[in-house]
This record gives sequence, C-alpha cells and structure tokens, in this order.
Amino acid sequence: MGREVTQRYVDPLAQVWLGAARRIGLRVVRAADTYASTDGAGTLAIARDADLDADDSLAQMIFHELCHSLVEGEQSFTAPDWGMDNTGPDHDWREHACLRVQWVLTGRHGLRTLFAPTTDFRAFWDQLSGDVLADRTDPSVQAAITALRRAAQPPWAPALADALVASARIAAEVARFAAATPNEPPPLWLGISPGPALHPSGLPAGTASGSCSTCAWRHEARGGSRCRQVDAKVDPSWPACERHEAALDCQTCGACCRAAYHSVEVARRDPMVKKQPAYLEDRGTYLEIRRAGDRCSALTGGLIQLGKVTRFACEIYEDRPRTCRDFTLGSAHCLTARRRVGLSL
Repeated sequence: MGREVTQRYVDPLAQVWLGAARRIGLRVVRAADTYASTDGAGTLAIARDADLDADDSLAQMIFHELCHSLVEGEQSFTAPDWGMDNTGPDHDWREHACLRVQWVLTGRHGLRTLFAPTTDFRAFWDQLSGDVLADRTDPSVQAAITALRRAAQPPWAPALADALVASARIAAEVARFAAATPNEPPPLWLGISPGPALHPSGLPAGTASGSCSTCAWRHEARGGSRCRQVDAKVDPSWPACERHEAALDCQTCGACCRAAYHSVEVARRDPMVKKQPAYLEDRGTYLEIRRAGDRCSALTGGLIQLGKVTRFACEIYEDRPRTCRDFTLGSAHCLTARRRVGLSL
C-alpha cells in the first residue's frame, strides 16, 4: 500500500545556504546544463547533485558564488555570471581573490576543509597558508580586502555571517559521528576544526607571525599603546589579529592620492602655485590639485603588470603642497584612505 508524501528532506547545510542566498537576494535553482551561473536577474543556477563531484555540496557551491559576488560588488547581481567572462586577462586574479575571501571567512569558523573549492583553481587554494592578505601589491589581495569589507554590509550582512555560524555549529556536531570507511575517500566532516578564539581586541584572530608591537596600526597615545583599528588600548605582546599589517609603504599604496579623496585644496600662497601651476585648477574661491579620473594628475603607477600592481610615485613630490606634506603615514586619515581603496581591512 502506497503512502502520500507530504514533506521532503533537505540537507541541513543546504537549507542554511539556500536561506542565506534568499535573504541576500538570490533564488537558487538546480540545472542540468550548467555547473554554476547567474542570470543577472536574481537567479543562481547550480548543477544537480548527480552532476557534482563527491566532495561538492550545494552549501559549498552557494558559498563560493557569494564570495564571487563579494569580490565583484553589489552591481554584479545585475550582470550574468557576476560580470565575469571566465576567459579574459583579469579572470585568474579575480578567481584568486574569491578564494582568498573563502580562506579568510571559513578560517574564522574552522570550515576550510568542508567549504574548500572544487574548481580548477583548487591548486591555488591548496598552496594558501598564513596571512593570505599580506602582499598588497597583488591585485587579488586588494580585491579580497575590499570583498571582506563588503561582507559586513548589506545585502550580504547579516545573512552571510549567520550562515557561517550555523554551518560551524552543524559541522561540529556531525564531526563527532564521522568515521572513515575502508577503500573510500574520508568524509569531509573529519576535517572540521574548532574556529579560533577572537583576538583580545575583539577582532578576528590573525595568522600573521607578528604581534601588536609590530603592527603599523599601533600607536602611542595617552600613556599607552592603542590600536587605530579598534580605537582602544592594546598590549604590544598580543599576537597579530586578522587586520595586522607589518609595515606601510606609500609607493605600494597611493591611497591618499587616488580614489580615497576627491579634492585636495591648495592655499594661494603655497609655493606649489608658482612652481607647478599646470597641476592646479582654479575654482574661483579656492585652488585644488587637478584630477585625472579618480586620482591626482601628478600620481604615476598603479598598473597591473606581470600579476603585480606597479609602484606609485608623485611627479611633483619635492614641490607638493602643504596639504600633502602634512598627511602622515600611519595616521587615522591614512587608515581611512587605505580602507577606501581596499588596502586595509
């Protein structure tokens, strides 16, 4: 005698990430003619379970695509496949940026094994270690930093963070019952590890080898060490947090001279007015440095060559105006500028 089926089983992790995608603004469908793609109109299509590899999961696939959306920005929701053509010269470093984001986000919760990518870029993932955001001259690092900052903003927040926390709880319980089976690959659950405790500052724990004493964002104020990232006292002996930066270098940054700030006023009595008039715009009531797109017209560098961002330089450095001379490396304004261009978390 048959029975009427009135409910269906959904894998718990799949349920979590289907819900997260829905909250972020995506409808997930399963398709026979694609691995993973978006239509630019709110639908994310993912291959059916029968067409996925044994170490794939719907949850991991959704998470990976959401990391792509973080790298490409909110406007990518209206572009097919997040605006990526999968063949152009920017494709590799964009994929690398996505995997760096996955590495950081999953690392916070001990989920790197469970949510490891299963694409052709798995080899890149497997060689990641330590501070994967350390090389600020790598365009994929810069894109990953910007993406990680987006993760704390709508439409991704709070759904993405909630899904990671829920996934970690589920994984921790399932891992208690997981066991290897002879002659079969071990289940991914055996790779679950507890997420690291928060840094004493309250920020996520870091993987850099330094400490607060070697971080560029520590400064001395009010009789002690303080961190510009959290605007609070820190102990120099504390290990590095996720936002640790060992050193700042203007020539690998240039943030204050490009998109971070859109106008630099110059006093009419500033020596630059006579020495470098071609770089000035007279706005009637004030003078400002001429812009070239989103950057100062005197700024050079910042091109992607051989997988690296070329060093920045100022063509009028010796004659730069007082406003530029007063800008201090490592100051609160410096941190703001670096954050705006994706160089600091």
